[in-house]
Amino acid sequence: MEKFKQQKIILSLIIRKPISFLSLIIVLGFIVVGLTAPILVPYPEDAWGLTYNVEKRFQPPSIEHPFGTDALGRDVFSRILLGSSFSLMIAVGVIGLALFIGIPIGVIAGYYGGRVGTLLMRITDMFLAFPPLLLAIVLAATLGRGLLNLIIALAISWWPWYARLVYVQTNTVKNMPYVDAAKIAGLPNIKIISKHVIPNALTPTIVQAALDMGSAILEAAGLSFIGVGVKPPTPEWGLLVSEGWQSINYAWWIAFFPGLAILITVVGFNLLADAFRESADPRLRRTILMRLGVKQ
Repeated sequence: MEKFKQQKIILSLIIRKPISFLSLIIVLGFIVVGLTAPILVPYPEDAWGLTYNVEKRFQPPSIEHPFGTDALGRDVFSRILLGSSFSLMIAVGVIGLALFIGIPIGVIAGYYGGRVGTLLMRITDMFLAFPPLLLAIVLAATLGRGLLNLIIALAISWWPWYARLVYVQTNTVKNMPYVDAAKIAGLPNIKIISKHVIPNALTPTIVQAALDMGSAILEAAGLSFIGVGVKPPTPEWGLLVSEGWQSINYAWWIAFFPGLAILITVVGFNLLADAFRESADPRLRRTILMRLGVKQ
C-alpha cells in the first residue's frame, strides 16, 4: 500500500510540472505510435520499401505527402511512421537484454562478494575499459548488418554499466537491518535476494534504463547512419537520415524529418528520466512537494 502511494505521488509530481508532463506525452505517444504504426501508415508499400515511383522522386512536402518523397519516390512520412516501430523494438530489445545480463551479474557479485564477486567485477571492468560506442561499432561490423545484430551489439556494450550500478546498490542493501533479520530468520539466500535485495536495489537502475531508452535509439541511429546498423530498405530512422543526407542540398526534407523524430524522442526520454529521478528521490521529492504546498 505504501509503495502504491509513493508511485501515485511520483506520477502526480510528473504531471504537475509542464516539461515533465510534456515528456510523458512524448514518450507515451512514441510507444503508442510504435505499436500501431504498421496499421497506421498511409502508404504501406512505401513504408516497407517495396515500391519505386520514378515520377514521384524528390517531391517536397505537400498535402498528399506531408513529409515529401525520397530518391525512390517513397512517402517519407510513412517510412518515418513505420520507423518508430523499429526504434521501439531497438530501445526495448537493447535495454531489456542489457538488464537481463547486467542485473544477475551485479546482484551475485554484490551479495556474495569474495572471489566470485571479484571475478565478475573484473570481467565487467574489462568491458568498461572500451568506449561503449566504439565497442558497439566493432561488434556490429563483426556480426553484420541487421536488426537483431544491432540490438546484440548495443546490449553487449551496455550491460557492464548496469552490472556495476546494481553491484554498488546491492553492496549497500545487503547490509541493511531487514536483510540481517531475514538471514536470522533462516530464509534462503535466493529468497532474500529476490524479495529484499533486488526490489530495493533497482530504483537507480530503472531510472538509468529509462534514460538509456533514448540513448539506445540515438546510438542505433548512429550505427545505421555510418552503415553498420540495419539493412536497407528497413525504415530505421538513422538509415533514413543517411539516405537523405546524400541529397540534403536539394531535398532537405528527406533527412530533416527523421532527424527531428530522433531529436524529439530522445529529448522526451531524457526529460522523463530526469523527472522520474527527481520524484523518486525522497529528499528531492520532499523539496518539490514543499515548494508546491502539497502534504505527503
